[in-house]
Amino acid sequence: MKIGFIGLGNMGGPMAANLARAGHAVAGFDLAAPMPEGVARAATAAEAAQGAEVVITMLPNGAILRSVAEEIVPAMAPGAVFCDCSTVDVESARAVAAQAQAAGLGALDAPVSGGIGGAAAGTLTFMVGGSDAAFDKVKPLFEIMGQKAVHCGVSGAGQAAKICNNMILGVTMIATCEAFALADKLGLDRQKMFDVVSTSSGYSWSMNAYCPAPGVGPQSPADNGYKPGFAAELMLKDLRLSQQAAGSADADTPMGELATALYARFVEDEDGKGKDFSAMLPRFEKRGRSEDDLAAS
Repeated sequence: MKIGFIGLGNMGGPMAANLARAGHAVAGFDLAAPMPEGVARAATAAEAAQGAEVVITMLPNGAILRSVAEEIVPAMAPGAVFCDCSTVDVESARAVAAQAQAAGLGALDAPVSGGIGGAAAGTLTFMVGGSDAAFDKVKPLFEIMGQKAVHCGVSGAGQAAKICNNMILGVTMIATCEAFALADKLGLDRQKMFDVVSTSSGYSWSMNAYCPAPGVGPQSPADNGYKPGFAAELMLKDLRLSQQAAGSADADTPMGELATALYARFVEDEDGKGKDFSAMLPRFEKRGRSEDDLAAS
């Protein structure tokens, strides 16, 4: 398949490389990132899109997605599929899909879960919104780049699934870190804490698969000085998207709102930027109850 790939950073680069390694003809464009092995360099985003059967984008935010769509939609051949794998606001995803469909293109919003490691290993999960026909066309590519693709519904449904999932993740990671910090102060051994919670009703992905306590559970960023697998600033971005969507939908999400405020403080006012989102644990270790002014407010 002839593929255009726009956005070749930490996530997009490995994804494009996996497609090229599988034998697809991939033309790539990025303003700064190097070309992955096997990917042909295009001079512009429009050039990458010309003649492609599928164009995949992996971009930082909805405003950039809309800007790139303005450039590539006119360059794409009728019947091609515009597959955006960025994590953006639902409104931008739906607006770009409508623009693509009006031009005779298929359109998918297909944000991913699995982080940089999953992108390199080809084990991502794709949450996909769009038509059945567009999903069926791109499904073989999802199977190369990931281990699972779930067709969630119409345009925007993929982004909705992603932000709801990551709101849960942000909230549960905070709760997990709080619990470890409390266990420390109660004199409970961290390994014993893990042995109980990981097999009891406190079970969660944050505890069992991505434990924030170094030396406990499977290998995680906590065992590597909290070097990011999923950076705290990216979690903040996703939580803010969840609250933007909650506002648009008139949904009451008090825990999501509080998690957003906590990650905003951690990233913007403390030392969380550049660390993994699980580095909330050392943050809570250093704090006492009297310092918890956010909850009090």
